[in-house]
Amino acid sequence: MRTVKLTKDSIASILDNMLKRSPSSYPKQEQQVQDILNQVKEKKDEALFNYTKMFDGVEISDDTIRVTREEEEEAYRQVDEDLIRVIRRALVRIRDYHEKQKQNSWFDTTTDGTMLGQKVTALAKVGVYVPGGKAVYPSSVLMNIVPAKVAGVPKIIMCTPPGKDGKVNPSTLVAAKEAGADEIYKVGGAQAIAALAFGTESVPKVDKIVGPGNIYVALAKKAVYGHVSIDSVAGPSEILVLADETANPRFVAADMLSQAEHDELASAILVTTSEALAAKVSQEVDGFLQVLSRKEIISKSLENFGYILIADDMDEAIETVNEIASEHLEIVTRDPFMVMTRIQNAGAIFIGEYSSEPLGDYFAGPNHVLPTNGTAKFFSPLSVDDFIKKSSVIYFSKEALEPLHEDIITFAKSEQLTAHANSIAVRFEK
Repeated sequence: MRTVKLTKDSIASILDNMLKRSPSSYPKQEQQVQDILNQVKEKKDEALFNYTKMFDGVEISDDTIRVTREEEEEAYRQVDEDLIRVIRRALVRIRDYHEKQKQNSWFDTTTDGTMLGQKVTALAKVGVYVPGGKAVYPSSVLMNIVPAKVAGVPKIIMCTPPGKDGKVNPSTLVAAKEAGADEIYKVGGAQAIAALAFGTESVPKVDKIVGPGNIYVALAKKAVYGHVSIDSVAGPSEILVLADETANPRFVAADMLSQAEHDELASAILVTTSEALAAKVSQEVDGFLQVLSRKEIISKSLENFGYILIADDMDEAIETVNEIASEHLEIVTRDPFMVMTRIQNAGAIFIGEYSSEPLGDYFAGPNHVLPTNGTAKFFSPLSVDDFIKKSSVIYFSKEALEPLHEDIITFAKSEQLTAHANSIAVRFEK
C-alpha cells in the first residue's frame, strides 16, 4: 500500500484527493439527474415505467410496480432460515439501541400563568431507498427502517430496483417486512427519488427520504431537498484505523479491506505512529488480496484512495484523524479509551481490536448510516431524531405578559416593526 510521511502538505493533498469522491464533483450526472426529476414530476408513472425499462431492463405497470403479499411469501420461501434468524436477532439489537434515543414532549409551567414546552411528533410518511446493483444490503434495510418505526412513523414506503426477473431481491424483501415497511415499490435510481419526492399515480409523496445509493441517487436526493427532507447526501464508504505498535497488523489489514471492497471509490486509511506496523500491515494487505473474492474492486479502491500515514507521535496522529473526519474510525492503541476522549470528528468509533467495523455494519446496534466525505465534522449518524419534528408550545396569561410587554414593544420598535409592537400594546390599552 502507498505509505506517506505525515506533513501539512501531504495531509492537504490527501484531503483534496478524498473530496474528488464528493457528489458535488459530478456536473455531467447532475444534469442527467435533473432531467429525470423533471420528467417524473411532469409525467409521473409514465416516466417512472419508461426509466425502469431503460435502466433496469424491466417492464412494470401500475399493476406490478408494488410488491404483493404473494411475492413477500415467495421471498420467505427462498431465503435461508438461518439468514432469517440472523436478521431477527440483529433487529432486536438495533431496535434496543434506538429505543434509547426516543424523545418525549415536555412542558414547564410557572405560578404566574405561563406554560412553555416542546411537542415531539413523528413524521407522517417516510421514504426508504434501498440500492441494488453490485451487492445486496438487507442490513441497510434494517438500519433505515428501524429508527423510523421506533420514532412512531405511521407509514414507511420503500423503493428498490427490480432484478431482471422483475422481482425484488428475496433477502431485501424479507428484511423490509421484518423491519416493518408498509409498502414496497419496484423502482430504483434517480426516478425512485423523484417519485418519493413529488408523488406519482402509484407511488405516494413522502415527507422525508433516507437511504444510500449510487451517484445518481445521491444527486437526486440533493436536488429534491426542500421539496422533502433527506438524511444526507452520502458519499462512498470509508474507514480510518488509528493504531500504534501494539496493534495486530493482520487485524488492521483485514478491517481496512472490509470497506475497500464496497466499490472503487471507497477509502481505507491507516494512521500510525509505528513504521514497523505500517510495513507489516502493507504486507498483510498484499496477502489478503491474493484470496479475497472482490480483489479487483479492492485493488482499485486502494490505488485511488488507500493510504498508510506515518505520524511522528500520537498527538499528530489524532490531529490528522480529526481533520479527515472519517465515516468509520477504529482505535487500536495501548490506551484506546483515552484516545477516544480526544476524538472530535468521526461517524462511528470502534474501540479495541475486537470491535471491528463489520460488527457495526450488522449487529452491534448503533446505526451504520453515517456521515461521509468529512461531514462527520457537523453531521451525525442516522437516528430516531431524523424521523421526528418538534413544535414549540407557548402559553402566557395576561398576568404573566404584563411585566414583559414594555420590553417587547421596545424590541419591536427598534426593528421598526410597529405592527409587532401594536399587537402587544393593544392588550394593555387603558
